Amino acid sequence: MKRLIYCLLFFPLFGFAQTYDLIPLTSGANTSLRGMSIVSDQVAWVSGSNGHIGKTTDGGKTWDWIKPAGYEKLDFRDIEAFDADKAVAVNAGSPAYILMTIDGGKTWKESYKNLDTAIFLDGMDFWNDQRGIVFGDPINNKMQLLRTIDGGASWNDISDNLQAKMGVGEAAFAASGSTIQTKGNGKVWIATGGKVSNIYYSSNFGSTWQIFECPILQGESSTGPFSMSFFDEDKGVVVGGNYLKDKENENNVLLTNNGGKTWTKPAKPVDGYRSGVTYISEKTLIAAGTSGIDVSSDGGKYWYNISGMNLNVVQKSKKGDLILLAGNKGQIYQLVITAK
Repeated sequence: MKRLIYCLLFFPLFGFAQTYDLIPLTSGANTSLRGMSIVSDQVAWVSGSNGHIGKTTDGGKTWDWIKPAGYEKLDFRDIEAFDADKAVAVNAGSPAYILMTIDGGKTWKESYKNLDTAIFLDGMDFWNDQRGIVFGDPINNKMQLLRTIDGGASWNDISDNLQAKMGVGEAAFAASGSTIQTKGNGKVWIATGGKVSNIYYSSNFGSTWQIFECPILQGESSTGPFSMSFFDEDKGVVVGGNYLKDKENENNVLLTNNGGKTWTKPAKPVDGYRSGVTYISEKTLIAAGTSGIDVSSDGGKYWYNISGMNLNVVQKSKKGDLILLAGNKGQIYQLVITAK
């Protein structure tokens, strides 16, 4: 497939150059992709609207498209995969479902269902192959929290563990399933936005919580953090902004060096609203959104735009180097970074 070379960046102050090649892998499916889980350099899963779930076992060269029977109209905003056979998917909106497959997507088990008209699940992450957590928008000012200890086969409501009530107009965004992040032995961060933006942090698998202010753009229902990534238990990044004004870049990326307790602005921000961000290494980060893609090669201090392409989510392989981005109409791209 023809390689699309979008940009060659040269940073004279730092004395190096890198190329960023966006290689198209697939497109045309009637789905807006927002969920992504890259298991290895060969195996990756994606999920999106109109009941679509995609899987590759050859590094993105070919994709199998799956629509779980009976759930064809759902918008699967997040997916967590463990190998080529097992994956867990969660949809946004009401009714809320969590589905699990252990046979590569041939069959799916409904492991959670909620018919409350107010339910809206935003994201999911796992500490290991058994322990995971899902969060959702507040009902009666209480964040919805679910936890599994059996790999997603069953879920327990732990919403009462978070005693603090959320603020008026405070919710979260399911733009890429990445406003929740787990690390290490029980650590988890959840980013909220809208009228108020906070970071909710637990060090014990969601049993108790602390709350830190997140000083990103906020105050409207369309503003706040839309994605979060942690390199380790201290160093992290949030991106977002205002999705209704996606070319504006006022206060839409922040960095932390103390586990989310405090946040600082970079010297040069991303170019606009961003709904996905991930660490490629301690120094290299990628952010994507409807108005473009940005990279940083100095830990997030300076960001440079490499493309105006409209994409929703970006991730790096858990066990390798594969970097994928996805967006509307089933578009999936591989990003190849070459140092010179």
